[in-house]
Amino acid sequence: MLAIIVLIVVLVGLTLLVHYETLRVATDALPRSGLPPRGRILALVGLVFCAHVAEIGLYAGAYFAVAAASDLGALAVDGRTTSDFADYVYFSFGSYTSLGLGDIVPIGPVRLLAGVETLNGLLLIGWSTSMTYLAMEKFWPLHVRRDRHPHG
Repeated sequence: MLAIIVLIVVLVGLTLLVHYETLRVATDALPRSGLPPRGRILALVGLVFCAHVAEIGLYAGAYFAVAAASDLGALAVDGRTTSDFADYVYFSFGSYTSLGLGDIVPIGPVRLLAGVETLNGLLLIGWSTSMTYLAMEKFWPLHVRRDRHPHG
C-alpha cells in the first residue's frame, strides 16, 4: 500500500506540473502569437485538451505498470484481469473525467489510485475551466464586430 501512496504523490505532482506548465506557456505565448482572438482561445482550448490527454496517459501508464510489475492490483473486465493497454487508457479516461461507467473495475490497492485520479482530474478540469474563462474575458473584447459602425 505504501508503494501506491508514493505512486499517487508522484502522479499528482507530475500532472500538476504538466498542467501548470501548459497553462503558463499558453498564457505567455498566446498574447504574442499574432493569432486573432478566436485563434488564441481555440489554441488555448486545444493545448489544455492535450494536457488533459497527457495526464490521463500518465495514469494509464501507471495502472499498466502496476498490474504488470506487482501484486498491487490490476484492472478487470467481466471479472478477468486485462493486460490490454487500451483498456487501461479507457479506464483512465473514465476515472479522470469521473464518468466511471463500471465496465472496467480496479482490483486491489490500485483502487485508491483510481479514486485519487478522479479527484485530480476534477481539480485540473476546474483549473482549465477558470483559465479558459480568464482568456475569453481577455481576448473576447478584441473581436471586431462587422455589424457595428464606428459612430453608432
